[in-house]
Amino acid sequence: MVDVANILINGVVISSLYALVAIGFTMIFGVGGTINLAHGAVITIGAFAAYYVTTAGFGIWAGVFAAIAVPALFSVLLYKGFAERRSDNVIVVMILTLLASIVVEEVIRIVEGSQPRAIPTLVAGNTEILGNAVQNNLLVAVVLSWVLIGGLFAFINYTSTGKAILATSMSPRGAALVGIESDRINLYTWAIAGVLAGLAGLFLGSYQTANWAMGREPLILSFSIVVLGGLGSIRGSLVAAYVIGFLEVITTSAIDPRLSGLAGLVILVLVLLVRPEGLFGRELAEA
Repeated sequence: MVDVANILINGVVISSLYALVAIGFTMIFGVGGTINLAHGAVITIGAFAAYYVTTAGFGIWAGVFAAIAVPALFSVLLYKGFAERRSDNVIVVMILTLLASIVVEEVIRIVEGSQPRAIPTLVAGNTEILGNAVQNNLLVAVVLSWVLIGGLFAFINYTSTGKAILATSMSPRGAALVGIESDRINLYTWAIAGVLAGLAGLFLGSYQTANWAMGREPLILSFSIVVLGGLGSIRGSLVAAYVIGFLEVITTSAIDPRLSGLAGLVILVLVLLVRPEGLFGRELAEA
Protein backbone atom coordinates (compact mmCIF):
# COMPACT_ATOMS: atom_id res chain seq x y z
CA MET A 1 0.00 0.00 0.00
CA VAL A 2 1.28 3.44 -0.91
CA ASP A 3 2.24 5.55 2.12
CA VAL A 4 1.07 9.00 1.04
CA ALA A 5 2.43 10.72 4.15
CA ASN A 6 5.87 9.17 3.65
CA ILE A 7 5.88 10.26 -0.01
CA LEU A 8 4.89 13.78 1.02
CA ILE A 9 7.66 14.00 3.62
CA ASN A 10 10.37 12.52 1.39
CA GLY A 11 9.22 14.70 -1.49
CA VAL A 12 9.66 17.86 0.55
CA VAL A 13 13.11 16.77 1.78
CA ILE A 14 14.48 15.71 -1.61
CA SER A 15 12.97 18.71 -3.38
CA SER A 16 14.54 21.16 -0.93
CA LEU A 17 17.99 19.65 -1.57
CA TYR A 18 17.49 19.52 -5.35
CA ALA A 19 16.52 23.20 -5.20
CA LEU A 20 19.93 24.07 -3.71
CA VAL A 21 21.71 22.12 -6.45
CA ALA A 22 19.61 23.48 -9.31
CA ILE A 23 19.71 27.12 -8.23
CA GLY A 24 23.51 27.12 -8.23
CA PHE A 25 23.53 25.34 -11.58
CA THR A 26 21.15 27.83 -13.18
CA MET A 27 22.93 30.87 -11.67
CA ILE A 28 26.18 29.91 -13.40
CA PHE A 29 24.33 29.55 -16.69
CA GLY A 30 22.21 32.66 -16.21
CA VAL A 31 25.15 34.94 -15.43
CA GLY A 32 27.98 33.48 -17.46
CA GLY A 33 26.16 31.40 -20.07
CA THR A 34 28.21 28.37 -19.01
CA ILE A 35 26.99 24.85 -18.28
CA ASN A 36 29.10 23.50 -15.44
CA LEU A 37 29.19 19.72 -15.85
CA ALA A 38 31.34 19.42 -12.72
CA HIS A 39 28.43 20.62 -10.56
CA GLY A 40 27.65 17.03 -9.55
CA ALA A 41 31.26 16.53 -8.52
CA VAL A 42 30.97 19.62 -6.31
CA ILE A 43 28.14 17.87 -4.46
CA THR A 44 30.38 14.84 -3.94
CA ILE A 45 33.25 17.02 -2.73
CA GLY A 46 30.96 18.66 -0.18
CA ALA A 47 29.86 15.29 1.19
CA PHE A 48 33.37 13.84 1.41
CA ALA A 49 34.84 17.04 2.85
CA ALA A 50 32.39 16.67 5.73
CA TYR A 51 33.10 12.93 5.94
CA TYR A 52 36.88 13.38 6.22
CA VAL A 53 36.64 16.17 8.79
CA THR A 54 34.18 14.30 11.00
CA THR A 55 36.13 11.04 10.66
CA ALA A 56 39.24 12.91 11.84
CA GLY A 57 37.36 13.75 15.02
CA PHE A 58 36.66 17.45 14.49
CA GLY A 59 32.89 17.18 14.95
CA ILE A 60 29.96 17.69 12.63
CA TRP A 61 29.97 21.50 12.77
CA ALA A 62 33.56 21.52 11.53
CA GLY A 63 32.26 19.14 8.87
CA VAL A 64 29.59 21.68 7.93
CA PHE A 65 32.26 24.34 7.53
CA ALA A 66 34.30 21.96 5.33
CA ALA A 67 31.19 21.15 3.25
CA ILE A 68 30.83 24.89 2.58
CA ALA A 69 34.44 25.99 2.17
CA VAL A 70 35.96 23.14 0.14
CA PRO A 71 33.28 23.03 -2.61
CA ALA A 72 33.29 26.84 -2.82
CA LEU A 73 37.08 26.81 -3.26
CA PHE A 74 36.83 24.03 -5.85
CA SER A 75 34.20 25.99 -7.79
CA VAL A 76 36.35 29.11 -7.70
CA LEU A 77 39.32 27.11 -9.02
CA LEU A 78 37.13 25.71 -11.80
CA TYR A 79 36.12 29.21 -12.77
CA LYS A 80 39.61 30.68 -12.62
CA GLY A 81 41.20 27.65 -14.28
CA PHE A 82 38.67 26.88 -17.01
CA ALA A 83 35.68 29.19 -17.37
CA GLU A 84 37.52 32.51 -17.13
CA ARG A 85 40.36 31.42 -19.41
CA ARG A 86 38.01 30.06 -22.09
CA SER A 87 35.03 32.36 -21.63
CA ASP A 88 34.98 32.76 -25.41
CA ASN A 89 34.04 29.11 -25.96
CA VAL A 90 31.34 27.55 -23.78
CA ILE A 91 31.75 24.14 -25.43
CA VAL A 92 35.38 23.97 -24.33
CA VAL A 93 34.33 24.93 -20.80
CA MET A 94 31.69 22.19 -20.80
CA ILE A 95 34.27 19.60 -21.86
CA LEU A 96 36.80 20.79 -19.30
CA THR A 97 34.28 20.73 -16.46
CA LEU A 98 33.17 17.25 -17.55
CA LEU A 99 36.78 16.08 -17.39
CA ALA A 100 37.18 17.68 -13.97
CA SER A 101 34.09 15.82 -12.80
CA ILE A 102 35.46 12.49 -14.05
CA VAL A 103 38.80 13.11 -12.31
CA VAL A 104 37.10 13.91 -8.99
CA GLU A 105 34.91 10.82 -9.16
CA GLU A 106 37.79 8.53 -10.10
CA VAL A 107 40.06 9.87 -7.35
CA ILE A 108 37.34 9.31 -4.73
CA ARG A 109 36.55 5.85 -6.15
CA ILE A 110 40.22 4.84 -6.01
CA VAL A 111 40.79 6.26 -2.52
CA GLU A 112 37.50 5.24 -0.89
CA GLY A 113 36.33 2.37 -3.07
CA SER A 114 32.69 1.81 -3.94
CA GLN A 115 31.42 1.29 -0.40
CA PRO A 116 29.06 4.07 0.77
CA ARG A 117 30.23 6.27 3.62
CA ALA A 118 28.00 7.52 6.42
CA ILE A 119 28.09 11.18 7.42
CA PRO A 120 26.95 12.06 10.98
CA THR A 121 23.73 14.01 11.32
CA LEU A 122 23.72 17.61 12.51
CA VAL A 123 20.85 17.04 14.92
CA ALA A 124 19.89 13.78 16.63
CA GLY A 125 16.39 12.45 17.30
CA ASN A 126 13.09 12.25 15.45
CA THR A 127 9.88 14.22 15.25
CA GLU A 128 6.53 12.60 14.47
CA ILE A 129 4.83 14.16 11.44
CA LEU A 130 1.65 12.68 9.88
CA GLY A 131 2.25 9.47 11.78
CA ASN A 132 5.85 9.09 10.53
CA ALA A 133 9.02 9.48 12.57
CA VAL A 134 11.05 12.06 10.64
CA GLN A 135 14.72 12.63 11.45
CA ASN A 136 15.30 16.07 12.95
CA ASN A 137 18.34 16.26 10.67
CA LEU A 138 16.05 16.21 7.63
CA LEU A 139 13.85 18.93 9.12
CA VAL A 140 16.98 21.04 9.57
CA ALA A 141 17.87 20.39 5.91
CA VAL A 142 14.48 21.63 4.73
CA VAL A 143 14.51 24.72 6.94
CA LEU A 144 18.11 25.55 6.05
CA SER A 145 17.32 25.16 2.35
CA TRP A 146 14.53 27.72 2.58
CA VAL A 147 16.63 30.06 4.71
CA LEU A 148 19.47 29.94 2.17
CA ILE A 149 17.13 30.42 -0.79
CA GLY A 150 15.36 33.30 0.95
CA GLY A 151 18.71 34.84 1.83
CA LEU A 152 19.85 34.44 -1.77
CA PHE A 153 16.71 36.19 -3.07
CA ALA A 154 17.30 39.05 -0.62
CA PHE A 155 20.98 39.24 -1.50
CA ILE A 156 20.28 39.44 -5.22
CA ASN A 157 17.45 41.94 -4.99
CA TYR A 158 18.64 44.23 -2.19
CA THR A 159 22.45 44.39 -2.26
CA SER A 160 24.73 46.19 -4.71
CA THR A 161 26.58 42.97 -5.52
CA GLY A 162 23.30 41.13 -6.05
CA LYS A 163 22.05 43.85 -8.37
CA ALA A 164 25.35 43.62 -10.25
CA ILE A 165 24.67 39.88 -10.69
CA LEU A 166 21.23 40.72 -12.05
CA ALA A 167 22.64 43.32 -14.41
CA THR A 168 25.31 40.92 -15.70
CA SER A 169 22.72 38.18 -16.26
CA MET A 170 20.56 40.58 -18.28
CA SER A 171 23.33 42.12 -20.37
CA PRO A 172 27.03 41.54 -19.74
CA ARG A 173 27.90 44.30 -22.19
CA GLY A 174 25.51 46.76 -20.61
CA ALA A 175 26.81 45.86 -17.14
CA ALA A 176 30.37 46.44 -18.31
CA LEU A 177 29.41 49.90 -19.63
CA VAL A 178 28.33 50.97 -16.14
CA GLY A 179 31.54 49.68 -14.59
CA ILE A 180 30.54 46.20 -13.42
CA GLU A 181 33.40 43.71 -13.69
CA SER A 182 31.82 40.59 -15.19
CA ASP A 183 34.77 38.38 -14.17
CA ARG A 184 34.30 39.34 -10.53
CA ILE A 185 30.55 38.73 -10.71
CA ASN A 186 31.05 35.35 -12.37
CA LEU A 187 33.55 34.44 -9.65
CA TYR A 188 30.97 35.27 -6.96
CA THR A 189 28.34 33.23 -8.81
CA TRP A 190 30.56 30.15 -9.02
CA ALA A 191 31.44 30.46 -5.33
CA ILE A 192 27.76 30.74 -4.33
CA ALA A 193 26.92 27.73 -6.49
CA GLY A 194 29.71 25.80 -4.79
CA VAL A 195 28.38 26.64 -1.33
CA LEU A 196 24.83 25.56 -2.21
CA ALA A 197 25.99 22.32 -3.87
CA GLY A 198 28.34 21.53 -0.97
CA LEU A 199 25.56 21.85 1.60
CA ALA A 200 23.29 19.72 -0.57
CA GLY A 201 26.06 17.10 -0.66
CA LEU A 202 26.38 17.22 3.13
CA PHE A 203 22.68 16.56 3.68
CA LEU A 204 22.37 14.02 0.86
CA GLY A 205 25.35 12.21 2.39
CA SER A 206 23.80 12.14 5.86
CA TYR A 207 20.40 11.15 4.39
CA GLN A 208 21.42 8.56 1.77
CA THR A 209 25.18 8.02 2.52
CA ALA A 210 28.05 9.32 0.38
CA ASN A 211 29.75 7.57 -2.51
CA TRP A 212 31.94 8.48 -5.46
CA ALA A 213 29.02 8.70 -7.93
CA MET A 214 26.49 10.43 -5.66
CA GLY A 215 26.57 13.67 -7.68
CA ARG A 216 25.47 12.12 -10.96
CA GLU A 217 21.75 11.79 -10.36
CA PRO A 218 21.35 15.28 -8.86
CA LEU A 219 23.27 16.70 -11.84
CA ILE A 220 21.01 14.91 -14.34
CA LEU A 221 17.90 16.00 -12.45
CA SER A 222 19.30 19.54 -12.33
CA PHE A 223 19.17 19.58 -16.13
CA SER A 224 15.49 18.67 -16.00
CA ILE A 225 14.83 21.20 -13.25
CA VAL A 226 16.52 24.19 -14.90
CA VAL A 227 14.99 23.38 -18.30
CA LEU A 228 11.51 23.02 -16.77
CA GLY A 229 11.94 26.17 -14.71
CA GLY A 230 13.60 28.12 -17.51
CA LEU A 231 17.34 28.39 -18.02
CA GLY A 232 18.73 31.15 -15.84
CA SER A 233 15.59 31.56 -13.71
CA ILE A 234 16.11 31.09 -9.96
CA ARG A 235 12.39 31.29 -9.29
CA GLY A 236 11.70 28.75 -12.02
CA SER A 237 14.35 26.39 -10.65
CA LEU A 238 12.79 26.55 -7.19
CA VAL A 239 9.33 25.65 -8.50
CA ALA A 240 10.68 22.99 -10.86
CA ALA A 241 12.80 21.41 -8.12
CA TYR A 242 9.64 20.63 -6.17
CA VAL A 243 7.83 19.33 -9.28
CA ILE A 244 10.72 17.05 -10.26
CA GLY A 245 11.47 16.09 -6.65
CA PHE A 246 7.91 14.94 -5.97
CA LEU A 247 7.68 13.10 -9.30
CA GLU A 248 10.95 11.33 -8.47
CA VAL A 249 9.75 10.26 -5.02
CA ILE A 250 6.34 9.14 -6.33
CA THR A 251 7.98 7.12 -9.12
CA THR A 252 10.49 5.36 -6.87
CA SER A 253 8.12 4.86 -3.91
CA ALA A 254 4.83 3.97 -5.60
CA ILE A 255 5.96 2.34 -8.86
CA ASP A 256 9.51 0.93 -8.88
CA PRO A 257 12.77 2.11 -7.21
CA ARG A 258 14.65 1.03 -10.35
CA LEU A 259 12.95 3.88 -12.25
CA SER A 260 14.98 6.47 -10.35
CA GLY A 261 15.74 9.42 -12.62
CA LEU A 262 13.23 8.40 -15.30
CA ALA A 263 10.56 10.97 -14.39
CA GLY A 264 13.05 13.80 -14.68
CA LEU A 265 14.22 12.64 -18.09
CA VAL A 266 10.64 12.32 -19.37
CA ILE A 267 9.87 15.85 -18.17
CA LEU A 268 13.08 17.08 -19.82
CA VAL A 269 12.06 15.63 -23.20
CA LEU A 270 8.49 16.93 -22.96
CA VAL A 271 9.55 20.44 -22.03
CA LEU A 272 12.12 20.60 -24.83
CA LEU A 273 9.46 19.50 -27.32
CA VAL A 274 6.52 21.60 -26.08
CA ARG A 275 7.91 24.63 -24.22
CA PRO A 276 11.69 24.85 -24.59
CA GLU A 277 11.82 28.20 -22.79
CA GLY A 278 10.49 26.51 -19.63
CA LEU A 279 7.97 27.85 -17.13
CA PHE A 280 9.68 31.17 -16.44
CA GLY A 281 12.09 31.57 -19.33
CA ARG A 282 15.55 33.00 -18.92
CA GLU A 283 14.84 35.60 -16.30
CA LEU A 284 17.40 35.71 -13.54
CA ALA A 285 16.38 39.35 -13.38
CA GLU A 286 13.10 38.34 -11.76
CA ALA A 287 14.75 36.38 -8.97
